Amino acid sequence: MSLGTVVGEAPPERRRWLSVLAKALPRELVEAWEELKDRPAFTALRKAETGLVLVRGRMGGTGNPFNVGEMTVTRAAVRLPGGETGVGYVGGRDKRHAELAAAVDAMMQSPTLRERAQAIVERLAAQQQARRETAARKAAATRVDFFTMVRMRSPD
Repeated sequence: MSLGTVVGEAPPERRRWLSVLAKALPRELVEAWEELKDRPAFTALRKAETGLVLVRGRMGGTGNPFNVGEMTVTRAAVRLPGGETGVGYVGGRDKRHAELAAAVDAMMQSPTLRERAQAIVERLAAQQQARRETAARKAAATRVDFFTMVRMRSPD
């Protein structure tokens, strides 16, 4: 895949791991990267840079599109010594997060490094799932079941 390819056109598997990397907490990604043995060196094809993107939405997910507002995004592109290239797009201004996401993306495309990168992606996905489950439990604890009480009246 070249850098000119739109990520939305990437295979579903790659879209999944890019999503996991983008949604990871920066400290979790840095921690997973630092624990990686024999981390590959990478060179920046595009140094991490921060900008704005326009966020669009639809009412109910199906209505006419409208502009919600702008969001800060940081992006980076890197190349591994084997020639694999990776991209990282993350919400916010964390340049290290974008660089490491790009590095892991590149590793996922390398047959020799994929297994180690897969372990990072699965670890981050598990942490995200745990956060979603915790949030769901907290929300469920505050759930209120409303019911309607019907009063029967005698026809007096």
